[in-house]
Amino acid sequence: MKSLNNRAESHLTGRAESELDAMADGGWVNRGYCGSPAPLVSTIYSPQPASLDRGCKLDRIQEEPGSSDQSPGKRSRGCCSFIKACWGTAWTENTSNNREKFIRTTLRELLVYLVFLLDVCLLTYGMTSSSSYYFTKAMTDLFVGSASQNGVTFQTIGTMADFWDYAQGPLLDGLYWTKWYNNQSLDSGDQSFIYYENMLLGVPRMRQIKIKNNSCKVHEDFKDEISGCFDVYNEKKEDDLSFGLINGSAWRYHTEKNIKGSSYWGLLTTYSGAGFYQDLSRTKEDSANILAELMENLWLDRGTRAVFIDFSAYNANINMFCVIRLVVEFPATGGAVPSYQIRTVKLIRYITHWDYFVLGCELVFCVFILYYVVEEILELRIHKFAYFKSIWNILDILVILLAIVAIVFNVFRTIKVDNLLGSLLEQPDLYADFEFLAFWQTQYNNMNAVNLFFAWIKIFKYISFNKTMTQLSTTLGRCAKDILGFAIMFFIVFFAYAQLGYLLFGTEVESFSTFVKCIFTQFRIILGDFDYDAIDRANRVLGPIYFVTYVFFVFFVLLNMFLAIINDTYSEVKEELSSQKDELQITDLIKQSYMKTFMKLKLKKEKISDVQKALQSGSGEIEFKDFRETLKEMGHEDKEISAAFSQFDRDGNQVLDVDEQTRMKIELEEKRDALNTELNNLGRNYGKEFPENRSASDDEKSRGFVAQDQLLRLSRRVLQMETSVAALTSRMDLIMEKLGLTGNNSDRSSSLTSRM
Repeated sequence: MKSLNNRAESHLTGRAESELDAMADGGWVNRGYCGSPAPLVSTIYSPQPASLDRGCKLDRIQEEPGSSDQSPGKRSRGCCSFIKACWGTAWTENTSNNREKFIRTTLRELLVYLVFLLDVCLLTYGMTSSSSYYFTKAMTDLFVGSASQNGVTFQTIGTMADFWDYAQGPLLDGLYWTKWYNNQSLDSGDQSFIYYENMLLGVPRMRQIKIKNNSCKVHEDFKDEISGCFDVYNEKKEDDLSFGLINGSAWRYHTEKNIKGSSYWGLLTTYSGAGFYQDLSRTKEDSANILAELMENLWLDRGTRAVFIDFSAYNANINMFCVIRLVVEFPATGGAVPSYQIRTVKLIRYITHWDYFVLGCELVFCVFILYYVVEEILELRIHKFAYFKSIWNILDILVILLAIVAIVFNVFRTIKVDNLLGSLLEQPDLYADFEFLAFWQTQYNNMNAVNLFFAWIKIFKYISFNKTMTQLSTTLGRCAKDILGFAIMFFIVFFAYAQLGYLLFGTEVESFSTFVKCIFTQFRIILGDFDYDAIDRANRVLGPIYFVTYVFFVFFVLLNMFLAIINDTYSEVKEELSSQKDELQITDLIKQSYMKTFMKLKLKKEKISDVQKALQSGSGEIEFKDFRETLKEMGHEDKEISAAFSQFDRDGNQVLDVDEQTRMKIELEEKRDALNTELNNLGRNYGKEFPENRSASDDEKSRGFVAQDQLLRLSRRVLQMETSVAALTSRMDLIMEKLGLTGNNSDRSSSLTSRM
């Protein structure tokens, strides 16, 4: 029969002890998945860790009674232990009745997640650079802020004449750089390097979209005076007829599919990717002639609704592409509305050592996503539909889905760039359309930004074990119904004022020109950002009335009611948390680990003292029999005694001579001194970390803590009791063997002993 005394795992044999580890694990019994609690002795000295599947369907092992082949069960247990070690979470293990296990599991999850979050931060920030901002700013200053000889900049374009003035001036000057500031040639042939650093890719392209004549109806009273009517832009009313010279792409209509264009969301409406286009040349002189020809032949007319200027530049110093689109919209009301879009993206990913480091982070990111996919599948399999009741689980799924989409898109983008980049650069005299790649790269960056935001918010899931950290979620959850009911009243008033402002000031004030702008303008008024003079000029009577009543009802009444609901609920939650009994906190776990280490070291020290006493009890040579009897009286078992004795019995004669005793005493003294030093250091650190009184206070007693000396005495008594039980069971085995009852009775005796 196997002895139950595990104290025999002596430090002299170099093997680690397990008594205190088992004692720490058995101190908190998780009965959620285990059914009835284990006996005290078995819990402390032969702990059976709660399997992942003892309460779920994953780890349940069906064993046939009386079967002697345990290899399938062992393999299943090994697999389940591996799953538990890798993917054990607070949701896969029932920790509702085990506060210590809950905190330990949550802390382990938090540490793993922090590594994942660090990897995501390195991945996202590794794809961006502050140089991209300065690249964008340089291009913006050059093509948007530069003025012509008449003082026309891109932002001040108000007529078609201003557009041609800008195109033949600042646009051409910015696109073609062939000389230094002292008029010395750049020696770059016909290739342009903007700001001497940014290579112009291909040639620029100009494209316009037109509306058919008579696309709208003229009132009968004005038919004699007005011969043509061009409606606001509508894709169905696009003009697809050739006009003008009819001798090139600028005068012939091309569909979106033919020119591989894409729709554009402008300030006024959304435009298709079709139209009439003209590619400029690689030299400034030829491009100037092309623009002059277009202007002289009225390429822009009354039917023009938008003009697009597209070109791209590449900076090899920072490995960045800058894709620029300048848009001038010509509304049906006349005039011009300029806007621009400059995207600075990194399309060629892996060049420098840092890029390959980011590649490593991407691979680690894929591993983490696979890890969390398995984790969520396990949780979903255990809890079924109850899994979706937690907002944190829904957030987990959202983060994983966004991450998977990001991974797939990253692979797609990399392959697409490799295929398109070569074909676009093979023909430098043609327009290089990087708009498609730049658009999707921007969407990829936006998706990563949103995913990183949710990843940071998810940290609250792992710090919720502290009641201070739960105040935010508890407060919002408790007042959600009140806020929802109040939000209905708030937005009724809010949208009523938005429609009022749109109807009163929409024709004169830009911030009220559309209903959507009215909504955001009213939010800005709440924050104190408003233009009262514009409202007053638009309507001198109703303007002030609108402003005063809106500020009073929305800002002073409704907004403060909203804050009062949250503040009142927060006060209730704060009061309830302060009156609740303190649960096990992280500091308590640290204290327990200190106590556990103290107990380990003291038990080791006592074992050394026992061996030293055994050595001192003999005179001259010490026989193994006397050595064993002395230590057995002190609570050690035969296996431990034999291992310690054989370590120093060099000649194997079962006798320790004087030299062997001397070596044994020297080593014991050295280990004892080392343990004393370690205990002293640990005691000092323990005192610094927790300067408060560590005696068994009433609060600690209520939580199950005992003083250090009490726990030591208790453990020694249990060990002595186990020794007596082991001797008794060995005698029972001997008697049963003599009686010939070694079969089932032996198994029953073993079962009885394990229960004891």
